[in-house]
Amino acid sequence: MSAGNVVERSRPPGVSQTDVVIEGIRQMIIDGELRSGDRLPVEKDLASALGVSRNPLREGVRALSMMGVLETRQGDGTYVTRLDPSMLLAPIGFVVDLQDGSGTHHLHAVRRVLETEAAALAAQQIAPAQLEAAAELLRHNEAELSLEEANHETVIENDIAFHRIVADAAGNPVLAALINALGGRTMRDRLRRSITQPGADETAHTEHLSILAALTSHDPDRARIQMAAHLFTVEDYLLKTHHEAEPLDE
Repeated sequence: MSAGNVVERSRPPGVSQTDVVIEGIRQMIIDGELRSGDRLPVEKDLASALGVSRNPLREGVRALSMMGVLETRQGDGTYVTRLDPSMLLAPIGFVVDLQDGSGTHHLHAVRRVLETEAAALAAQQIAPAQLEAAAELLRHNEAELSLEEANHETVIENDIAFHRIVADAAGNPVLAALINALGGRTMRDRLRRSITQPGADETAHTEHLSILAALTSHDPDRARIQMAAHLFTVEDYLLKTHHEAEPLDE
């Protein structure tokens, strides 16, 4: 996009200049004035077009860079990114991190809805290499669980990687990005369950084997049901611990 093509935009009353920059650049992308891979106009021209000074422009660009919309290349200017869903949806994980424990079971309920459908989609098209990668993770967990003192963190990390393979195999990058943003942030809850609930890791491993079997047989209904059953066990644990943590009414 050339500087001469920048369209000047009016500034809404009562809106900060930084917000004007964020909204202005967003609208340029929506309108097709800026596309993935395009370089932003020089700072002076863009600031003039948006009706802001340079400092708010830099703040807005910095904010959009943190969102994965823009990337600044040292000595080469600022560009629109590939606008990949995994980058754009990653901040959801940051929002999740800020939530207190009272809403954890709600988070897992959303995760369950997404992952059950992802499993059904994956069953229809999962590639042999993805099936083998998933099976290898489960073999690693089986070996870990056979030890006298299994490393719970290793088991959970393999658990997350297994779910990531299923999400990617669904073939929907937006769905996969949402699942990955939520799933990785639930590690603390899963780790707590592994440590405090005897047999939780072994139960999860058996459930993963059932999910893998459904994926291998390319049975979407069975994959959906097996994934739902697996995630309900985690959700039930969180609901139970949530209720136990609630203070009694006086």
